[in-house]
Amino acid sequence: MDNLTQLKYELIGHVAVLSMNNAPVNALSKTLSDELTATLDYISEIDEVRAVVLTGEGKVFCAGADLKGRSSVIKGPGDLPAHSRRTRECFHAIRECAKPVIVAINGPALGAGLAIAASADIIITSDKGSLALPEIDVGLLGGGSHAGRLFPHSTIRQMMFTGVRIGADELYRLGVVTQVTTPEELLPAAIALATNIASKSPLSIRLAKQTLNAIEDMSLRDGYRYEQDMTAAIAKTEDAKEAQRAFIEKRAPVFTGK
Repeated sequence: MDNLTQLKYELIGHVAVLSMNNAPVNALSKTLSDELTATLDYISEIDEVRAVVLTGEGKVFCAGADLKGRSSVIKGPGDLPAHSRRTRECFHAIRECAKPVIVAINGPALGAGLAIAASADIIITSDKGSLALPEIDVGLLGGGSHAGRLFPHSTIRQMMFTGVRIGADELYRLGVVTQVTTPEELLPAAIALATNIASKSPLSIRLAKQTLNAIEDMSLRDGYRYEQDMTAAIAKTEDAKEAQRAFIEKRAPVFTGK
């Protein structure tokens, strides 16, 4: 990952730490979008990464779409649909990454930044973090669909109609984030959580995320049937047998991902 220009990549044990680095506010540019998508696709297919932490450099997580760079990307017919598709696929790359993605919100996550966070598996924030859909103030619409994965009906509409920011304490109260830290504790907390996940069977974690994504829009009957089928598949793996042996022998399991 030596060719990245707006995204930093660091491997800590089995955890990939990705830091958006498009100063000054980590706006989602064409370059950053492409680099996020490519990096997450790469991570999906390598064994050394078992969990991902995604955060932002500086004081802002992501201030949304790169409006200043928009004119250099959208120049003629066909450019807008291509740009919209690129943005959608960036969010899908987070959700569909085979490894769990933990978003660590270090500051405001606005518009596209909210969509990035909502596409992750787990969100934690520092006390400087916030989520908002401010597009109403610049003549655009934001990620209402993504906000729908995090917030109740009236909150989403208030956010979209007014651009109000929801701060860290309220995000925790609503259950949008699982933890609020100081700015200094944010990244260590996210890495600790990711390391915990990385210590589990990588095959089981992969299938667990695949299952949760698949059942999200299913009925209770269909969703639980799918879970049962995946449980049966996991039970046949070497990792499952190792987990059972380790439990009986009262030792830490050694997983191989098979």
